[in-house]
Amino acid sequence: VQLQASGGGLVQAGGSLRLSCAASGRTFSSYTMGWFRQAPGKEREFVARLSWSGISKYYNDTVKGRFTISRDNAKKTMYLQMNSLKPEDTAVYYCAAQLLGDSTYGYWGQGTLVTVSS
Repeated sequence: VQLQASGGGLVQAGGSLRLSCAASGRTFSSYTMGWFRQAPGKEREFVARLSWSGISKYYNDTVKGRFTISRDNAKKTMYLQMNSLKPEDTAVYYCAAQLLGDSTYGYWGQGTLVTVSS
């Protein structure tokens, strides 16, 4: 599967953005999907994960209650709605796919930059 992330940009603190991750190739619904981010000078960290069905969702505690992960299997697209953004959310955001049965995310998008100004 090939992944293309988009939707990043510059936003003021307290604002909102919606990221999208468009997939092509193999059956999108066969993948657990996730969002990760990497801030300047920091390690990449997990943000949110969504099961193939869209029912099971997991969030990093730092974004819980502010971010919402979702997917549209018919459109082969995953989303990350980000509300109440904070300067510490500034990072390059990556989408990733984990094929059912695999133990790791084997497919990654190119990343989209989110900058939150104070």
